[in-house]
Amino acid sequence: MASATPLQTYAIALGSNRRGRHGAPEAEIAAALEAVGGIVAASPTIASAPLGPSNRRYANAVALIETAEDPATLLVRLKAIERAFGRRAGRRWGSRVIDLDIVLWSQGAWSSPGLTIPHAAFRMRSFVLGPLATLIPKWCDPLSGRTIRQLAQMVDRKRPRD
Repeated sequence: MASATPLQTYAIALGSNRRGRHGAPEAEIAAALEAVGGIVAASPTIASAPLGPSNRRYANAVALIETAEDPATLLVRLKAIERAFGRRAGRRWGSRVIDLDIVLWSQGAWSSPGLTIPHAAFRMRSFVLGPLATLIPKWCDPLSGRTIRQLAQMVDRKRPRD
């Protein structure tokens, strides 16, 4: 009897700053969570300032999912969901209905053409680290060895105050 492929856990960052067929960005995040499936836990949706030239605020969340998919297969599925939601190739940092990024993987690091886990920029993004810290504060970044809580505190200290 063949054994089932074991489930793996991924942290997925979700972002939206444009209305789509599901409605406002917050509704797009909720619909994307349903489309991704396998949700073990999801953070609350937060608002954040845009990166780059976009002037629209983002709705952001993070979800933990379980799947038997390897990282490359999961990436293909997430890109298909983005396209189904109306995401089109275009200007980097532009407005988008949905953005789905693999941030962390329970098996550690992964690198292939088009995909690097952990996500290259997650350690500098409070809109990812804050929600991640609510879900998995003790999970360690496989490259730095720091916990998500430590990384969130570090980025929070660097953020300018009003």
